[in-house]
Amino acid sequence: MGFSAIQIILVFVWVFIIAIDQFDFLESLYQPIVSGAVIGAILGDLPTGLVVGGTYQLMTIGNMPVGGAQPPNAVIGGVMAVVFAIGSKMDVNAAMGLAVPFAVLGQYMVTLLFTVMSPMMSVADKMAEKGDHKGIVRLNWLAMGALGLLFAIVCTIGLVGGSAMGEALTALFDKAPWIMTGLGAAGGMMRFVGFAVLLRIMLSNEHWGIYFAGFTLATIIGYIPALSGSALLLVAFVGIALALNDFQTNVAIRNAGANGNGGDDDGI
Repeated sequence: MGFSAIQIILVFVWVFIIAIDQFDFLESLYQPIVSGAVIGAILGDLPTGLVVGGTYQLMTIGNMPVGGAQPPNAVIGGVMAVVFAIGSKMDVNAAMGLAVPFAVLGQYMVTLLFTVMSPMMSVADKMAEKGDHKGIVRLNWLAMGALGLLFAIVCTIGLVGGSAMGEALTALFDKAPWIMTGLGAAGGMMRFVGFAVLLRIMLSNEHWGIYFAGFTLATIIGYIPALSGSALLLVAFVGIALALNDFQTNVAIRNAGANGNGGDDDGI
């Protein structure tokens, strides 16, 4: 599937924006569930963009940078997953698996740019001592522009190259279907890896019961045809209800402690 010049330019501009947003604007435009929908709309297939973006979001939900270590980049990986799914008509899981090398490339690019820009901190300190706030602003714009430009170039090359090699990939998958099967298995596994990373960070011993209850409820609802499509949303509402109840209970206990040890009004 070929893309028009307008589509290529729009993808370039959008990736430039979300690359900066990931570290500076922080409006969550770079999140795969958002960027996937926008890229899908630009490429003329919004439903596929939403599906791929949402699936890739599950994969990256637990990813976070720790010090200088960067996880596979969500911006480039999410964009390229949508490009492969739409441009080459690939299965969602296979597109995610094929996009992972691009995400890793994005990780290396971020680390490289941070390394190159690190000496600029001393320059910024000297500007601050002189009160040169305009120089500091220019330095920040330089760093943001370099990051956005790098990401936009990589994704645009991937977009043009991805559409050009679409037929070759299709022919390869027809001759060696095990490749598509492997990519699909790898891509399908990624979302569970994302949740595992998130659970490792957030889960405490007192939450295991809620975790197993939610898993059981999601499984039961998933086997009901009329509700299977909204299983995760329904479980999320149950989780919100439990969280609100826990919050209100804790607030009530705290207020009761602040007001004394009870009385006639509360029946004690």
